[in-house]
Amino acid sequence: MNDLIAKAAIDRRLAEILQPLIEGMGFELVRIRLMGGKVPTLQIMAERPEGGIEVDDCARISTAVSALMDVEDPIEDNYTLEVSSPGIDRPLTRLKDFDTWEGYEAKIETSEMIDGRRRFKGQLAGTEGDEVLIAIDEGTIGLKFDWLSDAKLVLTDELIREMLRQRKAAGIVDEDLYDDIETEDEDTASEEE
Repeated sequence: MNDLIAKAAIDRRLAEILQPLIEGMGFELVRIRLMGGKVPTLQIMAERPEGGIEVDDCARISTAVSALMDVEDPIEDNYTLEVSSPGIDRPLTRLKDFDTWEGYEAKIETSEMIDGRRRFKGQLAGTEGDEVLIAIDEGTIGLKFDWLSDAKLVLTDELIREMLRQRKAAGIVDEDLYDDIETEDEDTASEEE
């Protein structure tokens, strides 16, 4: 279990309990976090292996997770359960995510200083072995996956267009709505091939 999916010890414990259940339902665990507050929130991000997840899938996962949590009881206090998709500006938590989203802009943070810095922003250039490649101003660099403390896609017009294209291809977006969104901004429309 890598730290990007589950950072804190309690998150890793929860992932050990819940990941087999979520995978058994045909989904992948993207991230799990128990976040503090008066009533803690257990946030689970999941998706299908090919990407994407629908509201009814989240509801099914939520029901199954609640039942298992009642049996295992790893959280002493009352908590709120939140099951969601990773979203457009998604966290990148698995090595394969960096290949899947190659060519898109991302922000990466490392746990240790690398060449005097911990934050990197640039275009993902895939992976090489256990390294994530990112093109920054100084050129393309490799960061060991184990060094990463946080990584996520940056919300760009290009990323939004790609997500809409994927949803349209999957038959999720209404054709007219898709066209309206794409042509809403004149600049965006002129950039289309």
